Formats: sequence, structure tokens, C-alpha cells
Amino acid sequence: MVARVLMVQGTASSVGKSVLVAALCRIFRQDGYRVAPFKAQNMSLNSAVTADGYEIGRAQAVQAAAAQIEPSVDMNPILLKPEADARSQLVVLGRPVTSLSARDYYARRAALWEVVVGALDRLRAAYDLVVVEGAGSPAEVNLKGADIVNMRVARYSGAPVLLVADIDRGGVFAALVGTLALLEPDERALVAGLVINKFRGDRRLLDPGLEFLVRHTGKPVLGVVPYVANLRIADEDSVALDQRRPTGDREPVTRHGVATVGAAPPSPDPRLEIAVVRLPRIANFDDFDLLAAEPAVHLRYVERPEELEATDLVILPGSKTTVADLGFLRATGLAERIVGLARSGTPVLGVCAGYQMLGLSLWDPRGVESSTPETSGLGLLPVHTTFHPEKRTRRVRARVVTREGFFGGLFDTTVEGYEIHMGSTTTDGPPLFRVESDGEEERLDGCVALGGTIAGTYLHGLFEGSAPRRALIEWLGARRGLPLTAGAVGSPDAEYDLLADAVRANLDLGAIRRLIGSGE
Repeated sequence: MVARVLMVQGTASSVGKSVLVAALCRIFRQDGYRVAPFKAQNMSLNSAVTADGYEIGRAQAVQAAAAQIEPSVDMNPILLKPEADARSQLVVLGRPVTSLSARDYYARRAALWEVVVGALDRLRAAYDLVVVEGAGSPAEVNLKGADIVNMRVARYSGAPVLLVADIDRGGVFAALVGTLALLEPDERALVAGLVINKFRGDRRLLDPGLEFLVRHTGKPVLGVVPYVANLRIADEDSVALDQRRPTGDREPVTRHGVATVGAAPPSPDPRLEIAVVRLPRIANFDDFDLLAAEPAVHLRYVERPEELEATDLVILPGSKTTVADLGFLRATGLAERIVGLARSGTPVLGVCAGYQMLGLSLWDPRGVESSTPETSGLGLLPVHTTFHPEKRTRRVRARVVTREGFFGGLFDTTVEGYEIHMGSTTTDGPPLFRVESDGEEERLDGCVALGGTIAGTYLHGLFEGSAPRRALIEWLGARRGLPLTAGAVGSPDAEYDLLADAVRANLDLGAIRRLIGSGE
């Protein structure tokens, strides 16, 4: 039996398509379906590693978790990872192929379309229902000729389309009416219903607008989904950080689990102040979502040196362009400030590219990252990195081999994470982990220095485990004389149930079931 297909498209990027698809995956899973997510082409710097070592967009891994299945490369066959100079790394079926411009990418669309339909066909053969996510807007008239992710997928699969708009950003009626007006008649016929997302306020005040939409477009409004605050579900990309509001009272107002941007004034607040540097090509910032959710933590993203006042920990996160983002640190004065803080005793943690930046040197003789053969690092760890064309993508288990610093309290304990990086790093200092990947010889990862106050690792996803969060919080708290510990942060799986409850209560699921031919 070939699976039925339901598609979610949006009037623009970041209207909530990814989260809505995750909600639908959980709802239909709760209702007994074998359901899988699919997005033909994703452009994102937040990525995930499948169990068999392939790279896909983070959003599709989240949606698979909502569906309570293992993510597979077929759920996101094409991934574009933006780089500097208007180029992107092209990842096809989980493996990097090349780095190319937008023009070159569109020239490949015929071959890539075959990849898309092959992946979708395999999913439809394995599941009862596939919930498909579009990208951006289907009404981008300059790009429609090269479409392999929106209406072309809907036509191929015969999928009814839910068109979603974000009322939180304003202009929701114009967005829906305008998008429909720009579609071709056959495309417009595929749109089966409209959904208004991220609504706040009195629903009754919206009723006249809903009546206008039905009257003006001839399409039913199938739901008004409320804005769900403090939802700990990973965002697709760093555009989500643009929507954070600065906070003056250190209240950790979050959206989808990521804390707001803003400097912290002096305060007697006993929470730990953790600053994550927002690099221009920041990648996998969802590494810190559960850390931000801890009651003992106020986590914020910073872009200026002055935002690093009164900080208990500075984190340098992952990046798609290590050398260029290291240049950003130097140009903004952040590099000088971070080095000064580190040498005066403020802890600094580097993850993946952040680990590379903390080292003594970065070598790129083959031009993998940039045209600069050698770049000096921040000099805080005795490590040297050499970039290679091959990308390492693997889930790992690792044993803590240091008694110092952030994770010293976990000595000889096993933690879990994943690697996504191009390059290898050698160290003259004590390591952080001994990696125990299946099918590989054991190897060392990371480095610690200055009594454990400076550390770096290639492992993403460490703070998804409660033990590393607890070790970090207790160690930082002890430095301030505070008896802090990790709180009872709900499991990510519980978040999908909360999301599903909110969407189920505000979406006409009876109508949607009829659209996919499953009745009530």
C-alpha cells in the first residue's frame, strides 16, 4: 500500500511549518498511524546525524522524534548548508557533494528531482502517512521554475496542501490572500485549507477576518493555532534568534527553547549567567536548548563584547565557516574580550568549530574552509586543526577521562553525542573524552586547560543528557558558592505531547482526515 500524503506549506519562511509538521506527526502517531516526515530540500545550519551516519536537517530529525521513529536520510534527501560568499554546501542523501552558488544549484535541479521522488517513494512504501513540509513560500515567482520542494512535490504526490501564515508577525490576511493570488490555478486547487499560526489574544476578535478569508479565497480556515510559549523543540535555523527580545530583568523569556538575546545587568539573581556567542554562521545552536531550560540557568546569545559582563560561562558554538567566524570574533572585539576573560578565570567552552577556534592554529592547505592556508586561533587550548574535504558524521558514546573542570564530576562516566565536522584536531594537552563509537577503534576527543576552566570538544548534543547538565551546573555553582543543581526538565518526548495537545484542540482534524481519505 502506498502511503497517503499531507503537505504543509507557508506564506513565508519561519511561519511555523516545521513545528506544525512535528505536531501533526505526533497527533497521527497517537491516532495509530505509522507516520513519517519529509522535506525535499532544506536550507539550514542546524543538522542531525542518523543512526547509520548520514546528515539531515535538524527539523526532520525532530519531526521523526515526534512520530516516534528513527530519522532516515530519505526524510530530507537534499540539505543546503549556507557558507560565506553566497555559496552553500550541497548534501545529497546525507553526504556532502560540493560547494556551489545558487545559480549552479538550480542548474542541477533535474538530477536532484530524481533524488527527491526516489526518497519520497521509499517513505510512502514504508509508512501509512507522510507529512510533507514545504520551504519558504510557493509564491516566489522568480524561483518557481526551479521548484523541487513546494507545489511540484504536492502535484507529484497528489497531496492536499495546508497553507500556513504567521499572525504574530502581522499582515496575516494579506499574506494568505496574496500567496493564493500568485499561484497558478492548478496550484491554487491543491490548497485545501488555511491555517493561522502563533495566535495570541481573544479569538472572537479574529472571527470577522476569518469570514473574510473564506469569502475572498473560497478556502476553509481549518485552524487558528495559538502561540505556544517556552516550547523546547529545536528551531530549524538561526533566523529564530532574530525574533528574540532583549531582557533587562534577566527573565529567561524563550521561544522554542532558545533564550532571548540581551546583556545582563548586575543582579543578585542566583542563577548562572551563560553567554553563547552568536556567530554569523552559527550551527546546531539547539545544543543548548535544554541547558537554557534549566531553572538554575539564564542563557543568552551575545554579539558584542560588552554583553559578556557578569558571565559565569562563555560558550563558543558550532559554525559552518570556522575561519570566517573567527574573523568576526576579532573584528568585533569579542576575541580579545573572550581571551581576557579566560585568562582572568572565566570558564570558556568550545563545541565543534568553537573548539577549533580555541586552539593555536587552523590549517587549510586544500581550501576546504577558506582561501587562507593558515589562521591563528585564540590560543587558549594547545590544539592544532587541519581541515579535510571529508566530513565526519557519526553518533558516538564517549567516556569522560578528565577529573577537572566542567565534566570532572563525571569522571569515568559514559555520555552520548554526535559529530558533524570537517577536519581533525591534534592536541598536546589532556583530553576530555575517550570516544567509543561502534565499529571504530577508541580515540580521544577534546582538550582541557587552565585547571579545567577552558575546554573544547567535537561532540554535539552533550546537554541533551541530564548528567552533563547537572555536572556543569554544580561545578559552576560551586565556583560562586551556590548549591545549584539541574532541575527536573521534562523530556523532549513530553514536549511533543504538549504541542500535539495544543494543535489538536485548535485544528479541524476531522476535515484533515477527510482530505487524506481516512474519514473520521
